[in-house]
Amino acid sequence: MFKRFLPRETNFFDFFEDHSAKCIEACRELLDLFSDGNNFSERAAKIQRIEEAADLITHRCTEALHKTFITPIDRSDILLIIKRMDDIIDFVNAAASRIVLYEVKEIRREARELAEILVEATTEISKAVRNLRDTKNAHSIQESCIAVHSFEDRGDAILKAGVVRLFREQDAIMVIKWKEIYERLEKATDRCDDVANILEKVVIEST
Repeated sequence: MFKRFLPRETNFFDFFEDHSAKCIEACRELLDLFSDGNNFSERAAKIQRIEEAADLITHRCTEALHKTFITPIDRSDILLIIKRMDDIIDFVNAAASRIVLYEVKEIRREARELAEILVEATTEISKAVRNLRDTKNAHSIQESCIAVHSFEDRGDAILKAGVVRLFREQDAIMVIKWKEIYERLEKATDRCDDVANILEKVVIEST
């Protein structure tokens, strides 16, 4: 949006698109980790590498923002979008690392379902940020945001069911482990919802 005002050497939409691709990649790796039953350490290490690459994109975006006088959308929105997307990967990485750290042997059904939700939600976020370049795409952006909100609602329902089932278990240590993992997955879905909220705000202000 308002692309003509953007300095040629800095394109914040490129940062958004690159980072959203990393979000999808990390969430797909998490789903593979939860579905495979093997190679937990290898997959968690790959997610860690994706997280590090995403951090670099965030740093470059933030650095460019400090050097750019005129931005295509509000400066605070640029910062929030890139930071909240980075949070998604941070929490995905935190969930994956705890699978390894806590030596989890069996993945719970709700964790796989939440990972599926994250793949779907980040895919919609990626669509939305790709459409952000042109105000004519406002309707498509809003549709993607509505889908993300729906995924977040489904994630909440899955999480509640998972926690209820978890607390019926007799193994207190396992309950503690999975409670922490679920909390990270919940925060990741919440951050997807946050990104959608910011994108909706950008659309409203730019149309």
